[in-house]
Amino acid sequence: MAKAGDTYTITLRMAHLKWGEYRYTGSRDIIYGEGYIPIPKKHAIAFNILNNNGTNEAGILGTNLFKCKSKDGLFEGVLRAQGACRAGEQYAKQFAGNKNLKALGDWFYDIGADIGDKVRVTWTSPTDIIIEHIPK
Repeated sequence: MAKAGDTYTITLRMAHLKWGEYRYTGSRDIIYGEGYIPIPKKHAIAFNILNNNGTNEAGILGTNLFKCKSKDGLFEGVLRAQGACRAGEQYAKQFAGNKNLKALGDWFYDIGADIGDKVRVTWTSPTDIIIEHIPK
């Protein structure tokens, strides 16, 4: 489980900013406004961030659900750790809004996020995180 002070930083790519549009799968129609924050596998393992495979579909605060605020004050909500690098993998590969895949896309839009910008994810407790936009 993550603890206060654990952190990681990622560089935003097109897929993160426009997840519902920029896809390599035909599994669903284009949906504008979706976004996500990737979770590097080494951090998912170190912080024990699991997806639904690791939680038996349950939402568990501090394991695959996290209360989140942005440092700029423009985002507040619950993020769900989800996705997997391989079928059946239990470690999550991304954060998205809980039951709202547009939650982070809206924040990206509000802050004017662009490809090459960074996002820092920092835990303030095992269940709470702060996200911070770092422009390039």
